[in-house]
Amino acid sequence: MRPPVHLDFIQPRSRRPVLGLLLLGIGVVAAAATVLGYQSTAHRRQGLELRLAAFARASRPDPENGVRLAAEAAAADQTAQDLVTPWTSLLADLESASQDSSGAVSVLAVEPDHAKHKVHVNGESKTLALAIAYVQRLQASHLLKFPMLDSHAVRTDDPQRPVRFELTGDWQDAQ
Repeated sequence: MRPPVHLDFIQPRSRRPVLGLLLLGIGVVAAAATVLGYQSTAHRRQGLELRLAAFARASRPDPENGVRLAAEAAAADQTAQDLVTPWTSLLADLESASQDSSGAVSVLAVEPDHAKHKVHVNGESKTLALAIAYVQRLQASHLLKFPMLDSHAVRTDDPQRPVRFELTGDWQDAQ
């Protein structure tokens, strides 16, 4: 037969295992390092997400900004066209032709058409013959090409009965 097994649960242990405590310490240090690494990575990830969101907002086209930019571009184009129009020479030719008629012809309005390089002039003269002479004088201009009398009408509401006329001509860019 076998000898009986004797178990003593009351007797205290006298030895502490050094190897177990060493492994416990290494485990605690490793767990703490893992928690600190996770926190560092989480903060870095949050910073990158904020930078990505800011970049997405900056790169997303703003519809109101597009409309505003289109309006500014149209205004800039109109300004550039106005600057290209040879206003000084054109107005000087119109005024010179008016002075050649001894002040009997007055220019009332000048409207440019930049796309077609045309100018529309409204004027008033004492007689139709003076209006025709004004148009013929403008035909001799170097800047205004092909001025033509479009229409004329005698103003019956005025006692002096002046003639209102409209003419159109092409302008050349100043050279």
